[in-house]
Amino acid sequence: MEHESFEEDAVAAVLNEHFVSIKVDREERPDVDRVYMSFVQGTTGSGGWPMSVWLTPALQPFFGGTYFPPSTRWGRPGFIEILQQIARVWRTDREKIEQSARSVTEQLRGSIHASLAAAVPSADVLPRIVAQFRASFDPRHAGFGDAPKFPRPSELLFLLREYARTKDRDALQMVLATLRAMALGGMRDHVGGGFHRYSVDAAWRVPHFEKMLYDQAQLVLAYGEAAQASGDGFFIDVAEDTLRYVMREMTGAEGGFYSAEDADSVPPEDAGNPSPHKAEGAFYLWRASELETLLGQDAPIVKRRFGIEPNGNAPLDPQQEFTGKNLLYVAASLDDLAKEFGKSRGEITEILRRSRLAMFRERLGRPRPHLDDKILTAWNGLMIGAFARIARILRLLDPERRDSGAEYLDAARRAASFVRARMWSDSSRTLLRRFRADHAEIEGYAEDYAYLIFGLLELFQADPDVRWLTWSIDLQRRQDELFWDAEYGGWFSTTGTDPSVLVRMKEDYDGAEPTASSVSVMNLLLLAHLVEDRGWTERIERTLRLFAGRLEQIGRAVPMMAAALSTDLAGVQQIIIAGREGRADLERMIGAGYRPFTFTVALDDNQEALASIAPWIGAMQPVDNKATAFVCRNFACERPVTSGAALAETLEAGS
Repeated sequence: MEHESFEEDAVAAVLNEHFVSIKVDREERPDVDRVYMSFVQGTTGSGGWPMSVWLTPALQPFFGGTYFPPSTRWGRPGFIEILQQIARVWRTDREKIEQSARSVTEQLRGSIHASLAAAVPSADVLPRIVAQFRASFDPRHAGFGDAPKFPRPSELLFLLREYARTKDRDALQMVLATLRAMALGGMRDHVGGGFHRYSVDAAWRVPHFEKMLYDQAQLVLAYGEAAQASGDGFFIDVAEDTLRYVMREMTGAEGGFYSAEDADSVPPEDAGNPSPHKAEGAFYLWRASELETLLGQDAPIVKRRFGIEPNGNAPLDPQQEFTGKNLLYVAASLDDLAKEFGKSRGEITEILRRSRLAMFRERLGRPRPHLDDKILTAWNGLMIGAFARIARILRLLDPERRDSGAEYLDAARRAASFVRARMWSDSSRTLLRRFRADHAEIEGYAEDYAYLIFGLLELFQADPDVRWLTWSIDLQRRQDELFWDAEYGGWFSTTGTDPSVLVRMKEDYDGAEPTASSVSVMNLLLLAHLVEDRGWTERIERTLRLFAGRLEQIGRAVPMMAAALSTDLAGVQQIIIAGREGRADLERMIGAGYRPFTFTVALDDNQEALASIAPWIGAMQPVDNKATAFVCRNFACERPVTSGAALAETLEAGS
């Protein structure tokens, strides 16, 4: 619509004659987007973007939809025709439209409340949700449902927790197959790293080429947990490759993470054109002849690896943008290549490594997709958590290498410090949502607080500096003050103080980004087991009761809340390690298993400060000057142990 309608003079003329046109950045203003998306979904049966909504001067909606072609075609009304018809009806029957808009607005306001269930859902709910995913699982291509396929990591994180809680290997295999298919398919950028937004087809071959920060963060978390659950290094390699992309391409000078890279760019062959036309995927596509010239004798192996065809492997499309070009996907395994070309696996790996570097350097000369360089607090919180999580996983996998993941931990620290310095005020206890061009604005929403708290709790486990914990506690208390619904439970998305936002919404769907309520329950399950706070415990219970109907009837819609319920039922466990001598043995034991319900804290110089927050930790001291592990639940601890073997016994006995 940007190219077809909004850049067209004829469309602009109609808009300017009859309407006040407002373009909303839904990433900066999700509060506005949610209200009108609810209207479009309720009146048309579906939603999505681009979204156009027509409002009365009182901002009340009366007509809306998603994609409209510039003129009537494919059985869809044209944008100009719709504009003209709305203008006519507004002139002849304005009172009726305004009455309809008022009625719809009241319906929106009345739809946000749900009754509290009598109790938190039982464990019986969770296998039924797993069964819902199993019923929609694609056994041929992996993933859930048919085309288009979106990465929705909260689904995978739920299934991983159910595997950890119940040992349901089917749940694990659905996750591993889906993550492997995404990593080998066209959704992953096999040259520069990172993941595109979604797959147009069911086989994960053809992506929509946009790259979003929140996808990178959540997928890194899923790949990291899959590596722990499976013991397969493939998944941690993909996670690290994605983090390196974010560090290189999506990180600002002060450490904050940028939001996105566009799908469109100028094709290399059109770069010299004074009026170039942007095309989707132009930055990422290759002609076979390009690779033959660039890679020489290595080209046959690379072409076979990535499914490169002489006349292109990309599908034909109406604008012919892909014609003759190739999308990269993994078409042949390393072992297949070694056998086919008569080389060792190591030789194939080296050829692919140097070819990737050559392709990366060649691609640097192409016009890049536009970088959306705004820094959003919520998405930075997710990314801080992802960097910290992989840093910790790497250290636990190899405790002897204390520097494992050090660069990732540094990236998490820098981003957290940036958000604190630039987007948080200690005096007013106000968190801002967006930073760009040396300026921060827009008071944060519930998701900004929730996601940032999540990131800080992950960072605290990787870097046990008490300031990360104290800030997360302060943020949680502020989030509760601003957004908690004391009547029905859960957290509103907004404060309700902006009169231009018609409805104070409360998200109840874990989509590409999980709801603030889902993430907040997960956060409180950790915080409430460090700091005794009856209010937090009650908020966990009330929110799970609020979502009970969703969990019982359509649990697939709220997988992160289902993951929170799984965590609550499994019970949060703390492992506190005091002392340094022999710590590697204890950490190796912790790293040997997948423990998503465990919160790990290392005590060093931070113990006195930490004890002021969580007094029950104050008395924990090394036994016989050896690093000592205390395994605790609900502020009660097992006997301290000083060896990995003894820790394994304690953990096994408590599982």
